[in-house]
Amino acid sequence: MGITRRTFLTSGAAFSAVAAHELMGSRLGFARDKVVNLYSARHYPSDAKIYDGFFKQTGIKVNLVESKSKNLIERIKSEGSNSPADVLITVDAGNLWKAEEAGLMQSIDSDVLKDKIPESLRSSNGTWYGFTKRARILIYNKSSFDPTSIESYEDLAESRMKGKILIRSSSNIYNQSLIGSILAAHGEKDTEAWLKGFVDNFARKPQGNDTAQIRAVAAGLGDVAIANSYYVARLARSKKRKDREVYKRIGIIFPNQKGEHNRGTHVNISGAAVAKNSPNKEAAIQFLEYLTTLEAQEIFANSNNEYPVIPGAEKNSVLKGFGSFKQDKLNAEVFASNNQKALMLMDRVGWK
Repeated sequence: MGITRRTFLTSGAAFSAVAAHELMGSRLGFARDKVVNLYSARHYPSDAKIYDGFFKQTGIKVNLVESKSKNLIERIKSEGSNSPADVLITVDAGNLWKAEEAGLMQSIDSDVLKDKIPESLRSSNGTWYGFTKRARILIYNKSSFDPTSIESYEDLAESRMKGKILIRSSSNIYNQSLIGSILAAHGEKDTEAWLKGFVDNFARKPQGNDTAQIRAVAAGLGDVAIANSYYVARLARSKKRKDREVYKRIGIIFPNQKGEHNRGTHVNISGAAVAKNSPNKEAAIQFLEYLTTLEAQEIFANSNNEYPVIPGAEKNSVLKGFGSFKQDKLNAEVFASNNQKALMLMDRVGWK
């Protein structure tokens, strides 16, 4: 097996002192051995196939540390220059931006990554790269809503949508990135005006995660929700009949495909970067390049029902059933860098 796994559920001072000593104390050993120390916010068992495939191809073993994005970022900060972290994997360009702003990444020069990863899905200075995609889509109740009556995110602020919209809290980074993309399209003044109308149309106080919004639409608590595409696919592929029944009651819309606001549906990423103080930089770069292979792409994407970024990589059957769609080509670092301003505007209009 090409993997050693450690799972940490807390951050900062609460991080296991014993485990921290084990990692920090062996940093030099990690640098001598053929290993890559991966700090990952992903927790899908099938990802082990990627680590084993990488080991078989390169002879480099993966030491895996798992936790939430916030915990891993704080951990790398606290470890400082002695951090054993080689690679950070996290979800949402907003989290990658935060880690970059904290000085936790280094720019790398890889022709493989620049050739295979679309420009819109990577940072302009080579610090982080997107390896899977998720679309922020609209979910509607088939029995109560006409999907032809809405084309864009912009339409969600129309008065005819009063009391129809379900969405999670403004503290959620997926929503911050979405509003960051709208900021890039319309500017601060018009985005704030749109947000006021949007919030006025909420069917209830924001609560729960994306799955909760989809279930609420299916239950008739609202007509339209916003959620990441993989949450819908997860319900469709669930072994639980209740989940599949929810899926049967809802439909999906890829917004901004045509009309006045035809820039395409907002797309975010799961991405990775080489840590600033990586003791195994070359191995880390090799690992990122391996993630662009068709074999790794299909596992990496399908483990969370996401879209691969490499042409030719196979999507799962549910995503295929969703059909093709036009994607917003806005560079991910643009909407990620807008997150703080987006949150300020969301708070200003009363989106809690």
